Amino acid sequence: MLTTLKNALKVKEIRQRILFTIMMLVVIRIASQLPVPGTDRNYFADWFAAQTGDAFNFFDAFTGGSFLNMSIIALNITPYITSSIIIQLLTIAIPKLEEMQRDGEEGRKKLVAITRYVTIALSILEASAMAIGFGRQGLLENYNAFNVITVIVALTAGSAFLMWVGERITEKGIGNGISIVLTINIISRLPQELNALFKQFVFSRNVAAGVVAAVLIVAIILAMIVLVILLNAAIRKIPVQYAKKVQGRKMMGGSSQNIPLKVNTSGVIPVIFASSIMQFPVIICALIGVDGGTSIGGHILKMLSSNNWCKPSTPVYSIGLLIYVLLVIFFAYFYTSITFNPLEVAENMKKQGGFIPGIRPGKPTSDYLTRVLNYIVFIGAVGLSIVCVIPFIFSGVFGASVSFGGTSLIIIVSVIIDTLKQIESKMLVRNYKGFLND
Repeated sequence: MLTTLKNALKVKEIRQRILFTIMMLVVIRIASQLPVPGTDRNYFADWFAAQTGDAFNFFDAFTGGSFLNMSIIALNITPYITSSIIIQLLTIAIPKLEEMQRDGEEGRKKLVAITRYVTIALSILEASAMAIGFGRQGLLENYNAFNVITVIVALTAGSAFLMWVGERITEKGIGNGISIVLTINIISRLPQELNALFKQFVFSRNVAAGVVAAVLIVAIILAMIVLVILLNAAIRKIPVQYAKKVQGRKMMGGSSQNIPLKVNTSGVIPVIFASSIMQFPVIICALIGVDGGTSIGGHILKMLSSNNWCKPSTPVYSIGLLIYVLLVIFFAYFYTSITFNPLEVAENMKKQGGFIPGIRPGKPTSDYLTRVLNYIVFIGAVGLSIVCVIPFIFSGVFGASVSFGGTSLIIIVSVIIDTLKQIESKMLVRNYKGFLND
């Protein structure tokens, strides 16, 4: 990794792209400290302290603390992420969107434009809910129409600005703009989270116990990082043989290739989907001031909150963890099914004269790809679940109160790996251009 960065900094064009990306990230961190006019910045700090669930901690981690600070980018890029997921899911339900997806670059541009419009609509909706809902409870210094509109405009503009910054990083920076923005938000919270973790388990104990605790914390984090790297790098190669055929006076084909199927085909999407579904009822109830108390509804809300999982005193709430794992596995299969079509791949192979050795072309090939895909998707989903569950276990058993968890780690490691690959590809393209020009 360090060698790749060192070599990249020697190339002027890539160095400029890296510096541009860094400057954009600095701008984002400055914007996260600029308050929305007319709001009480201490309101959310007090409100957060009164919450018993972890749903808003998860959201605040994704926004890099800008939500807790009630800055102009409090919504951050969450509306854009939600919009992207919605559009991607709708492509399998709306033929027009599916046609755009297959139209190459022109279709992609149309889908990007639709995603932007949906992002703005979601930003207005979320900003309105915050301005009206929280404004009545004390967020606004003076609750009136002007201040409500000011908050809605400021938050919507902030979200649109971050969307623009992410696209500029993709175009003029090192790529993966939106992912990099999300990653820097999560990383910005790491020092605070790790400091709290070490204060709780290392600095508050004697030297021997503190050293053992520190070693265990570092070992667990490194093991999780290694597992995420393995999940991202693991692929199953399906050999494909292309039959020889005569075109004119030339013999064509006869080559061997591979279809690389990633073990973690769906990335971090299943985890985000599962977390969102588990936390949605908790967030809604928190916003309307309902906690359920000791009723059945109250116990269900506690079961959905990860703060109550794996606690020896209340093992029944750990049913929520089982539901969470099942949701991760379900969405891993669901998302893979809409991004990879074995039947379409088999038909394309058949048209091009390709076949998998020992497997007949057509439906047998499609069935074989489906079986292999189901097998490796399950392995990937289990791996994702392990990375996500480990922090919950230590939080429940040992009382580690940090919002940094497996989801954040998966995003950070995945984006760093993808970004390094982007840099390497740009260096490779530049070398090819230099060779051709010579």
